[in-house]
Amino acid sequence: MKNFIFQNPTKLVFGKGQIAKLPELIPDNVRLMITFGGGSVKRNGVYDQVKEALKGREYIEFWGIEPNPHVETLRKAIDEGKRNQIDFLLAVGGGSVLDGTKLIAAGIADERDAWEIVLSGYADKQIRFASIMTVPATGSEMNQGGVISRAETNEKYGFGGKNYPEFSILDPEVTYSLSDYQIACGLSDIYTHVMEQYMTTPGQSRIMDRWAEGLLLTVIEIAPQIKNDHTNYDLMADYMLSATLALNDFIRMGVTEDWTTHQIGHELTALHGITHGHSLAIVMPGTLRVLKEQKKAKLLQYGERVFGITEGSENERADKAIEKTEDFYRSLGLSTRLSEVNIGDDTIKIIEERFSKRGYFLGENHNVNSKIIRQILESCK
Repeated sequence: MKNFIFQNPTKLVFGKGQIAKLPELIPDNVRLMITFGGGSVKRNGVYDQVKEALKGREYIEFWGIEPNPHVETLRKAIDEGKRNQIDFLLAVGGGSVLDGTKLIAAGIADERDAWEIVLSGYADKQIRFASIMTVPATGSEMNQGGVISRAETNEKYGFGGKNYPEFSILDPEVTYSLSDYQIACGLSDIYTHVMEQYMTTPGQSRIMDRWAEGLLLTVIEIAPQIKNDHTNYDLMADYMLSATLALNDFIRMGVTEDWTTHQIGHELTALHGITHGHSLAIVMPGTLRVLKEQKKAKLLQYGERVFGITEGSENERADKAIEKTEDFYRSLGLSTRLSEVNIGDDTIKIIEERFSKRGYFLGENHNVNSKIIRQILESCK
């Protein structure tokens, strides 16, 4: 196991009715702006709960943060925040609203342009922020990261920040109104987050491996049950908490990570608008196929512990584990091939050129270059 420092200061406020605790969580003396997406929180009752909880408080609202939040929109929120001397942000919505809010928090505190902050990779100044999460997927409610798009150039990049959310409220009941597709993409995102931290170097940490495998097994177990009934509180509670635990640093202590699939998936979203979790379902099986030899030892462990694969040669068992992984994504109702979403060779060429220009070397061994990324995409056809 590698050396590491672990700290996660986010207060997780979990369970039904917890939005009512907002007055206890937000200090009285802050200048508050609440950020929202496109309006689903008005339809599912969350907006009314927030208004009731903050009755008598002064605050301003900013609406319209898109899925895969656009820096062009976030600049407007930053300008509004600066004009009103905002010093506390509350994101209400899914992971995109919170990702965007993290950049708003940086933009208000910093004189640099918002996109410059994203390209720098790290926001070393941020005002305080917190969240009410309504769509389990990104894990943004308990980490420092965010992913931002730039519509005018079809680019999408991740960045980190100095601050964690001060608190995040997670009420599983607010997930009852999610569509089947939103839930499928959320489950795919959760599963892939775990895989990016787990499917790397064997023998680093028994604890990290078992925690990661426990999350994978949980998602596999609850996915078909949620498909049949996504108003079951206990199921949706497991779904919601799995999203948080998959990306709050708990399963990556002292171990190597990959993130190749996410980097490629971001490009598919930037160029074609594919929902993030759906893009991962397409790319992850291809990543495993192309990097099978590099990841074989972990694939064998994963195949045995998660899917019960114990028979056949090592190659056969590794191939079966990859096949089972793709089958899982398909069981969510998601396509797993580029051809199924009408993406062809032109896009593959653009993505290869982008990674070549950036000079990226991805993966746990830092050996995945633009040529290997092309091979992965070719494998996803």
